Amino acid sequence: MCETNHSKYKKVNKEGSCNTEDHKKWNRRSFLQALGLAGGGSMMLANTPLSVSRPSPLSMALSQAPSDDKVLILVRLQGGNDGFNTIIPVYDYDVYANARPLIRIPPSEFINLQQNEFAMPKPMNKLEGVWGDGKMRVVHGVGYEDSSLSHFKGSDIYANTNLQEDDRTGFMGRYFGEIYPDYFFNPPASPPSIQIGSIGNLIFKGPESDYSFAVSNPRRLLQIIENETFYNLDGLEDCTYDDKVRFLREATNTTFNYADVISAAYERSSDFGGYLDDSLGRQLSIISRLIKGNLGTKVYLVTLGGFDTHNNQIQRHQQLLNSFSEAISNFYADLTASGWDDKVLTTTISEFGRRFRENGSLGTDHGTAAPMMFFGTALNGNGFAGEHPDMNNLTRGGNVTNTTDFRRVYATIMKDWLCIDEDTVGRALLDTNGGPFESLDLGFNCSGTNPSIPGAGDGLVHNVSYTNSNDSDATNDNKPVINIVPNQTAHVNVDLYNIIGQKVATLRNEMMMEGVAYSINVKDEAKTRLSTGQYVYLIQTNDTEYSKSLIIS
Repeated sequence: MCETNHSKYKKVNKEGSCNTEDHKKWNRRSFLQALGLAGGGSMMLANTPLSVSRPSPLSMALSQAPSDDKVLILVRLQGGNDGFNTIIPVYDYDVYANARPLIRIPPSEFINLQQNEFAMPKPMNKLEGVWGDGKMRVVHGVGYEDSSLSHFKGSDIYANTNLQEDDRTGFMGRYFGEIYPDYFFNPPASPPSIQIGSIGNLIFKGPESDYSFAVSNPRRLLQIIENETFYNLDGLEDCTYDDKVRFLREATNTTFNYADVISAAYERSSDFGGYLDDSLGRQLSIISRLIKGNLGTKVYLVTLGGFDTHNNQIQRHQQLLNSFSEAISNFYADLTASGWDDKVLTTTISEFGRRFRENGSLGTDHGTAAPMMFFGTALNGNGFAGEHPDMNNLTRGGNVTNTTDFRRVYATIMKDWLCIDEDTVGRALLDTNGGPFESLDLGFNCSGTNPSIPGAGDGLVHNVSYTNSNDSDATNDNKPVINIVPNQTAHVNVDLYNIIGQKVATLRNEMMMEGVAYSINVKDEAKTRLSTGQYVYLIQTNDTEYSKSLIIS
């Protein structure tokens, strides 16, 4: 049995679980939702006084890159946007109109983007000026082979870029995992990514951590900072229940840390005005204030839902496109007024497009390829990229064939906007084709790549594996093992830290020989009880540090 030292808690029962009042208070999901935070507990230790190591060379890479002031906004058109009624193929209008006799956009409703080539419908009229000012481009036919027509599977694939198997990591999460290997006890000062008004998305999920902070309203965060205090970790005993309580309180405390940073940035800026009081308008208004307040976050995700237009598409879709165009137009007017418009690139994503032919319910069913739209002064002029799908050559299911691999678009953004080196991009996108994705011409390019990272390519190779014995003793299963192969003979020190940055144990302190493989069984070498949860190991050799997180189960 264990017992807390706080008077408001009762003793635990004989089974080792504390009373229902305490259990209810520390229910992780309901507690974070009540704060207006989803996934906030995964953002660890911004500016924490408990940080125990200086920034590693890897964790400095992103902030030192020449693209440090560049920001990426992902606008998720949830439900599967109908690209044919968004970017209308005027060049072959008869084929388009015959496939959609009841839901086609008539020529009287066109906003011409390229004479006799493509147009937008009139509900997107606020983007006419954006196009005219050279701040909008379109990539045709974005998709992938054998496209999934499932909302869930399609969303996952666009997030994890894995066309072969299920993968619970996202392409930006894998990238952030490389940049911030010691994220748990030495994180960046600002959250790497933020989701506004949306539940968590797989895009930012790394192998061991979620690199996204999801928030409904920064003013709510300010209330938390003003009215709440950090939760005391004293008095928690060595038992299963208190282990869980400790983890939740640590996660909540670190949530408050990032909440403070976000709220401060929000309050350093002011409202621009002009945004519609709708979902996307509110989300982009919040992001604008965080950018203008110099938060430092590089990637944001916002969501506009409702694009699953199986019926009554004309009215529903046009309302959505009107909301979208109003929000984007106001967003860039806001950024222009503050001098940020050339530093912020916005692009749309959706889990799939719609079928080319209309259905029998004045709508369209799940389809394949669709255009992606880009916005920003950095585009240096309007235009199109890629080839429009052949509307005369449909699959047996009535879909067009994609002409631009979505991973090629991602690679262009990462290499030419965020200035990430090509090898890192390939790993993040799980490029197994033996060569990099060729960049599209979107009007911008990176003048350089990330600076070389001292110690990242030499010194030693290290990773974590987990034992999986075949004997009947289950205690031998799933033990983390740190594997090290030095590239040169050196004195190596390996320390283990918990989630709040406290040193738990020294696992090794010895000379290691060049080319020799060393395996460190973490549980055995720690020589102390390790609670269930996430830890970070720190390898120090000469003047170089390496780190990675691991799980104790």
